[in-house]
Amino acid sequence: MIPALPDDLRLFLQEPNSAVMATLARDGRPVTVATWFRLENERTVLLNLDAERVRLAHLRRDPRSALTVLDGSDWYSHVSLQLLVTSITDDAHLADIDSLALHYTGARYSNRHRPRVSVRADIVRWHGWGGFAPERRPTSS
Repeated sequence: MIPALPDDLRLFLQEPNSAVMATLARDGRPVTVATWFRLENERTVLLNLDAERVRLAHLRRDPRSALTVLDGSDWYSHVSLQLLVTSITDDAHLADIDSLALHYTGARYSNRHRPRVSVRADIVRWHGWGGFAPERRPTSS
């Protein structure tokens, strides 16, 4: 189990920052796509996908994924999370995608006609760059 996230990292991950998600295709090649996410607690990330997207099939076949979160004011400062999917559930009433849309845009999700699924994944490892790099982190005394 990873140690608790440092406060500055947790606060950064709670903001509506741009993120890129990576999954593994059947043949092992990485596939990336921009995505919304939300840190639900110290260890769990919420993602929400169109139920007909190929990346959902990737996650069902191989629960390992990654998420790189970029600082909008300094893209060199970013955090890469290695994730392990713990649940994939239907978002029948669109509550989770609405929560993400409100977080990022301030409005409910506009496409009310396509089925959605909620993906929850545990953070198994993380690495920071720029302002989040290990050499720039304060050391405890």
